[in-house]
Amino acid sequence: MADKKDSEKKMIFPIFIMGCFFVIINGFALLMKNLFQPTFEDVNNPVNVLYIFVIIIVMTVIILLIARYWKKQVIQVIILFAIGYTAFFIFIPLLSFLPEMLCLALSVLLAIALVVALYKYPEWYIIDICGVIVGAGAIAIFGISLSVLLVIILLVVLAVYDAISVYQTKHMIDLADTVMDLKLPVLLVVPKIWRYSLINETKTLKEKLQEHEERDAFFMGLGDIVMPGILVVAAYQNIPNGLPVALSVLAGTLIGFSVLMTFVIKGKPQAGLPLLCSGAILGYLISSFVFFGTLVGLGI
Repeated sequence: MADKKDSEKKMIFPIFIMGCFFVIINGFALLMKNLFQPTFEDVNNPVNVLYIFVIIIVMTVIILLIARYWKKQVIQVIILFAIGYTAFFIFIPLLSFLPEMLCLALSVLLAIALVVALYKYPEWYIIDICGVIVGAGAIAIFGISLSVLLVIILLVVLAVYDAISVYQTKHMIDLADTVMDLKLPVLLVVPKIWRYSLINETKTLKEKLQEHEERDAFFMGLGDIVMPGILVVAAYQNIPNGLPVALSVLAGTLIGFSVLMTFVIKGKPQAGLPLLCSGAILGYLISSFVFFGTLVGLGI
């Protein structure tokens, strides 16, 4: 009993830091949103949601198939290329105050430097820095590319998919193992102990669960922050004077995160999106009625 209480106490600080990541990444996304162009011409087209969901499913299947039947290092190449490609298009608007050629050259160099750092020294803080950059950029881009209604539909679909993939098919745990084994920057890592090193982590998530071994770091998929964050930016983008609603969506996400942590602290992997997305959507619904007396920004 005493060991269990000590373990729970060690989780308090990492959980607080992970909560701060929600605020930091969403805050950067709100600040950067005007620097990007929408991905889709028609933000109200429901096909946009199908397009995003299909890409997620296809990429998941490809990664799992490669991990099972081919060399995992191929996944590393694919993900690192995707990170570098995404970072390049994030750096361009951030450096747009510079002359065009200098902006382009510096964006390429920074993207390459980020990929090299991730490949050569994928320690937890390098992965977290990358997660903040890519996460904020992704939230900003998709937040301005989808209407509030489409984002809500997307979050509901992804929450159901996440629950099925964690609790029934369990392929999301396999995916997490692959990502952690290759030290890929599609998650955030907060150590429970300062001497922790992700590079020296040898056991998989499944192995630690089977052996009932406590993990020395707290992990969360970057998508768990990005997906509800899209609604934060979409609300701010599509609702006149929508900052109170956007902040309420973030507050709802943090409440969902707090509830999620009551389960995670018990040591079992949990599907994050059902609670996180529910909190975000409830934050929108409640604040919309409180501040405007009706559902605003839906475009219907």
